[in-house]
Amino acid sequence: MSGLATEFGSAEESPGLLLWQVTNRWQAAIRAALKPYGLTHVQFVLLAALTWLQDSGPVTQKALADLAATDPMMTSQVLRALESRGLVHRPPHPQDRRARAIAATDEGRALVNQAIVAVEACDRAFFGVLGDAVGGFAGALRALRRT
Repeated sequence: MSGLATEFGSAEESPGLLLWQVTNRWQAAIRAALKPYGLTHVQFVLLAALTWLQDSGPVTQKALADLAATDPMMTSQVLRALESRGLVHRPPHPQDRRARAIAATDEGRALVNQAIVAVEACDRAFFGVLGDAVGGFAGALRALRRT
């Protein structure tokens, strides 16, 4: 037996491979957009999600990891790195004396608000090839996210 035992006639028909290829290209573009801000992609996502969430009150690490769809252990490691840079801090949680809340510092909020301009411009350029279909594409991604 030779070759790959696949149901697809060509690699161009595999949605998984296509998603892999597109994701790698998009992540490379995002890395380049974030480089001037000294943030990795996951640092940006967590800092942006934290800044978004904290408008509604104290944020737990679990709530942050849930919104970002990140592994809790990795979330903790990234938060420690952001904390060491003075971009987040962990004040006492106002409702639970045993817990800590997580909050972006003024410096963290300023940085993420600068970086999001570059990220959203990158997204517009990258996904712009879809034209009017970008809304449908985002809907398809939301459907996949639920799986």
